[in-house]
Amino acid sequence: MTANDPNPVLPRRPSRLVPTIAAVAVGIVVIAATAGLPIDWRDLGTVPAQLVHFGGLMFESPNWEKLPRALTEMWRSISMAWIGAILCVLVSIPLGMLAAGSVGPVWLRLPMRGVFAVIRAVPEVIIALILLTITGLTPFTGALALGIAGIGTQGKWVYETIESVQEGASEAVRAAGGGTAEVTRWALWPAAAPALLSLALYRFEINIRTSAVLGLVGAGGIGSMLANYTNYRQWDTVGMLLIVVVVVTMTMDAISGAIRRRVTRGPGVARTTRTALPARTTRSRNVDRVR
Repeated sequence: MTANDPNPVLPRRPSRLVPTIAAVAVGIVVIAATAGLPIDWRDLGTVPAQLVHFGGLMFESPNWEKLPRALTEMWRSISMAWIGAILCVLVSIPLGMLAAGSVGPVWLRLPMRGVFAVIRAVPEVIIALILLTITGLTPFTGALALGIAGIGTQGKWVYETIESVQEGASEAVRAAGGGTAEVTRWALWPAAAPALLSLALYRFEINIRTSAVLGLVGAGGIGSMLANYTNYRQWDTVGMLLIVVVVVTMTMDAISGAIRRRVTRGPGVARTTRTALPARTTRSRNVDRVR
């Protein structure tokens, strides 16, 4: 088509058939799921009043007499989360690296990714219920459930991180005669280690929240205490436990987030500037003396 063409040919308008069919299919699924549930939509009007009522029972005058025990149980939950994160990272890093496209062969890579997908499909609570028949009602059950459940997601993060590393260092190691093991050790691992450490800390944050849920099925920690007092309708103690959970979780998130930022971004610019200024001053003085 040119500027002097009296009959320009316009491009065809892209078809919207596929997006329309997809939107209609999603709408049908949502409507079918909503219609299949025995929900009385008239109860939605009473939800705000119920929230205000039970919120007042829990937080107007919390029962702080149980605070020492609550802190002890919260420490157990944090311990479960920490042990589960360590188990998850120790297993998922080597397996995830084998599942990366630049490391493992196809016959090993595809089955490993399938295993990660299967583990991600099983919730932590289901894994804990299965482990209860083996290990019993102990905090170790919760830690083991957190460790196993996290392997699926953590392994996926590992091989995606390895695959996103730039190929320059890998090509240099291969050009020097290195094999897959040398490329992994001297090219991929140094480049991916900060991101993997950040993801490991993020897994710890997730485990802290999940450990409270596992306590509801008898795995111990603050969740078990919360379930017991909820069953007995002691709302003042439940409110105190919720305050402890929120405060401790936010504190651990802040600490872990600060460590992750330090790992991924390195030392602050201000510190680098402060350490660099005296050297520049000394060098300029030496130049002045020479002159």
